[in-house]
Amino acid sequence: MTGPEQKFRISVEEALARLPTSEGNLSVEIFRRGDLEVNIYAPHDADPQKPHTRDEIYFVAHGEGLYICGEPRLPFGAGDFLFAPAGVKHRFVDFSDDLAIWVIFFGPEGGHKPLK
Repeated sequence: MTGPEQKFRISVEEALARLPTSEGNLSVEIFRRGDLEVNIYAPHDADPQKPHTRDEIYFVAHGEGLYICGEPRLPFGAGDFLFAPAGVKHRFVDFSDDLAIWVIFFGPEGGHKPLK
């Protein structure tokens, strides 16, 4: 959402009210500015994600489960920060029915180079 109608504050509940989209998407864009894109994501039963072309940050708004990014299976819960580098397989598994996640895409296509 860009332009004069862009909001500077939106609650999780307001964002979730935009889901699912008419196409049945589990994610919807909430904010965009420059190379920053913020979505709300609420998968049901399974997480069908595929690797993305940009780096991603997740902030868990509601729910809990396991996050797989590469090899580790990491437990997560509301309030947690998670990261997925561009091009890396990642997904949520064994998650609660109330899972809602803020998704932040940023940076260039292909992601940032890791710091040494």
